[in-house]
Amino acid sequence: MMTFLPSYVNGAWWAPESDPDAVIVRDASTGEEITRVSTKGLDLAGAVAYARREGQKSLGTLTFHQRAMVLKNLAIALNDRREELYALSERSGSTRRDSLSDIDGGIGVLFTYSSKARRELPAGKVVLDGPIEPLSKDGSFLGRHVYTRLPGVAVQINAFNFPMWGALEKFAPAFLAGLPTIVKPATPTAYIAEAWVRMIVETGLLPEGSLQLVSGSVPGLFDLLDLGDTVGFTGSASTAERLRAQAKPGVRFTSETDSINASILGPDAGPGTPEFDAYTKQLLVELTTKAGQKCTAIRRAIVPSGMTDAVAEALRAKIAERVVVGDPRAEGVTMGPVVSVEQRDEVLRQVRRLTDAGGRFVVGSAEAPDGVPAEGAFLQPMLLSFADAATPAVNDIEAFGPVASIVEYADVAEAAAIVARGGGSLVTSVATHDPDVATELLTRMGAMNGRVLFLDRDDARTSTGHGAPVPHLVHGGPGRAGGGEELGGIRSVLHYMQRTAIQGSPRMLTALTGVWHPGADTDSVGAHPFRKPLSDLRIGDAVESAEREVTLDDIEVFATFTGDTFYAHMDEESAAANPFFPGRVAHGYLLVSWAAGLFVDPAPGPVLANSGLENLRFMTPVSPGDRIRVALTAKQITPRETDEYGEVRWDAVIRNQDDEIVAQYDVLTLVAKTWTPAGAPVAESAVEPAAQPAGALA
Repeated sequence: MMTFLPSYVNGAWWAPESDPDAVIVRDASTGEEITRVSTKGLDLAGAVAYARREGQKSLGTLTFHQRAMVLKNLAIALNDRREELYALSERSGSTRRDSLSDIDGGIGVLFTYSSKARRELPAGKVVLDGPIEPLSKDGSFLGRHVYTRLPGVAVQINAFNFPMWGALEKFAPAFLAGLPTIVKPATPTAYIAEAWVRMIVETGLLPEGSLQLVSGSVPGLFDLLDLGDTVGFTGSASTAERLRAQAKPGVRFTSETDSINASILGPDAGPGTPEFDAYTKQLLVELTTKAGQKCTAIRRAIVPSGMTDAVAEALRAKIAERVVVGDPRAEGVTMGPVVSVEQRDEVLRQVRRLTDAGGRFVVGSAEAPDGVPAEGAFLQPMLLSFADAATPAVNDIEAFGPVASIVEYADVAEAAAIVARGGGSLVTSVATHDPDVATELLTRMGAMNGRVLFLDRDDARTSTGHGAPVPHLVHGGPGRAGGGEELGGIRSVLHYMQRTAIQGSPRMLTALTGVWHPGADTDSVGAHPFRKPLSDLRIGDAVESAEREVTLDDIEVFATFTGDTFYAHMDEESAAANPFFPGRVAHGYLLVSWAAGLFVDPAPGPVLANSGLENLRFMTPVSPGDRIRVALTAKQITPRETDEYGEVRWDAVIRNQDDEIVAQYDVLTLVAKTWTPAGAPVAESAVEPAAQPAGALA
């Protein structure tokens, strides 16, 4: 009987009953059949509709922080089952080291996005972008930009080389943005994608409709997509262009495609330097990890004139010492086959194009490695030298395997020009200890790259490496690299959201954003806001302080006590000559310190700690004899999903006796979710607080 790889659609697992035209997927080392892949009879339109209906509904009930906690728990579940995924990954030709970048890397993406979302996104469902824009003199009409979630589905079409990391780098930000995802993995490694999706489904943690898997082709999919939907593609540049042409104008299409990435050996990094050793070691890693099947792999080694032989010799020595090609399940193997015999043949076809264009082997050859099964898709590491760096093939042809070209440059300007001939890259690395070389290269070639790594003796041991994107930073690149940004911290979440300018009164913008805007309603009646736990505190709760007069003695005592004897505080003549001051003035930090004393409620209560102060601006100088007061208003409330407290951001405004703003800033405090005064009877609700609707405190 045929064994078909199932899809997960419409909330259930599905597989075709039969299909004689199904694609056979084989073990990369042995040629043994693993499974067959087909979508014959699959209800693709139903899957898209299910995502829009059920996925949008389930994700829409959750705040950013609640979605982040789901990602964290999914990462924990996958982490517990890594060994199962490692074993499957070996069948695709991946060694254990290769699996670290795909499997552990994918799990790390989930952990990282969960952590960053809980630190950098609000506890609600709307993201603010930039400051308030006053649109009227009296402050009654404001504008600002916000991000809200899209109404459709995120379709991702992935490459074969990273069936887990490649999918999770797209899934995590889309999920945080509240957008359901349909994953379409590349057929040669779709069985690995099916495995991690099954593990996630088995946790029971996925919101309904938030993740679906289509194992096989997706004919007619682009006809089903419209405004509010997104497509994220990883693969060849030619396929990206063909798919982009199929997308309707309202569909967001981003791509991360093959690129002719470069690695430059600086003119100061000759043999014997730590930079030379780091460069050749990195070149070895990029040739052999995943058997060179990485969109970020080094395809062009760019070295100073006369350095080809030295680099090739060092690389050959490292290969002889460290590289054993074979079945990843065999003891001692450090480099497996490429993903399939078809891919092996494609790599060799591109190598022939390179040699026909003048490339000569200085490391390795196109012959099969010794001692490997003929049924396997094995290749050896290859480095081809070109006498002319302007040879078009060097900068156009990518053999997607353990293959790189090496060319020489005369000066730094030429090295940057060679990089630019690639037409846009995901990454270029530079091995140099000379800041002037690094600065010139970045200035000349930064616009041609999504990422630039500078490698030297100071970071060689800690660097994540040329070919290792991290979730904190952009992964993508201009031109040939596709123009997309798969990763990039919270900015990648915003790729899956819509930025909109909103205009209205302070009261309306406060209601829309969950953040208090100056001019909106405040409530300073009743209990001091520092007496209120998060369960009772509301946006707009405020305290207005009494006045305090500033004397010359106060200024001098503060100056002597702190050591801040800056002339503006201590020398009347010099201060008066300053264009910003009328004479001696109070220290700004004295005023901020006094403001804390004016608004604080000192008794033990739900306020646990002051965790910071942000956006401080001093606006009007304060002279001896002036009086100040402060207004403190609860601006934003962010409960923490995993703790019994949350963060409250307070709007603090210090004014003088003439009602002029002296200083303005945000005070950050950590506040308990619930609190019972000492000596008061413990209410049942204080022990186990009632559940609140998602985002009720946002």
